[in-house]
Amino acid sequence: MKDKKEKEEISERLKKWRLVLGKGADPEGSFPMEGEAKGMDDTLESLYDNDRQGGLGNSSPNVNRWLGDIRKYFPTSMVQIMQKDAMDRLGLKEMLLEPEMLESVEPDVDLVGTLLSLNKIMPNKTRETARRVVKKVVEDLEKKLSNKMREALEGALNRSVRNRRPKLNEMDWHRTIRANMKHYQKEYKTIIPEQLWGYGRKGQSLKHIILLVDQSGSMATSIVYASVFGAVMASLRSVKTHMVVFDTAVVDLTEELSDPVELLFGTQLGGGTDINKALTYAEQIISQPEETILILISDLFEGGNEKEMLRRAASIKSKGVTCIALLALSDEGSPSFDNNIAQKFYQLDIPTFSCTPDKFPDLMAAAIKKENISSWMSRNQIIRK
Repeated sequence: MKDKKEKEEISERLKKWRLVLGKGADPEGSFPMEGEAKGMDDTLESLYDNDRQGGLGNSSPNVNRWLGDIRKYFPTSMVQIMQKDAMDRLGLKEMLLEPEMLESVEPDVDLVGTLLSLNKIMPNKTRETARRVVKKVVEDLEKKLSNKMREALEGALNRSVRNRRPKLNEMDWHRTIRANMKHYQKEYKTIIPEQLWGYGRKGQSLKHIILLVDQSGSMATSIVYASVFGAVMASLRSVKTHMVVFDTAVVDLTEELSDPVELLFGTQLGGGTDINKALTYAEQIISQPEETILILISDLFEGGNEKEMLRRAASIKSKGVTCIALLALSDEGSPSFDNNIAQKFYQLDIPTFSCTPDKFPDLMAAAIKKENISSWMSRNQIIRK
């Protein structure tokens, strides 16, 4: 009985190694794959066997079948990785211009980025399908991220302005009780509050947040997340939010923040980069520097006037604006970026780093409360670039 179990365990390990290494590791077929294992092997070979002739070819039915197979044999996280690899290896990007193909793909943030990059050449017959795919991903992200973002910002905003004559709905009860404990009346079992504490007044715009987002091709995922977060911030009455995208031109998409899907289709991925021009626009819309947070999301590969760009960044910072440069807003880690400009930003005391979506709400809360962002980075084990 024990020998049989050991043989089964060895066989299972060999099967896994055979799937990892491919048919080339067993040219004589001494370890045949059967059933589900064969199906997994065939889908992996179609994508990763460099010696294949033609692969899936240029046939929509074949690719649709393959897309169905990978969902059948692999978990969603693995499906999304394989789809991403197929963009380059199998020419899937071009085939996404066909609505039948697009309906077969598992929607995710990377797919949205790809669709946005194809926006200019997308045929009309595909556009509505693409819009449905983008809408599904955006709605999923909003469900996942919006509550955390809203709670972090509202908490930080409420505490950023103290109110000593609060109305009932503005009361900070915990602080008021702590401040008046010495006035506790034992016979009445109550506290007489001689000193009231409240939060900032409801409906008052306490902060101006500017998201300045590079729309060059490498920033696709960052644009998706920035659009979702921007929409959440725009829904808060106590925040004035601007969403500005740029390449060699600058486009203010603030009016589209109520519909992040429409906003995303208003971007034009793939152009050059003129950060100086974007900062020039941002500087013009800043009216209260001390209450303004400027988030520049860019890989910092400046195609415009670098010297003037750095001078303008320093000027904005010197006026009291809280400036932060994010090299990426995504789960993919550190991207390729201009290290030289990143170092010069740090010399200007502008924190420069990559941020994951799950940490972005806390980052914004820290900025609103005027915390030291370098200290925040240290607490969150984020390495400066």
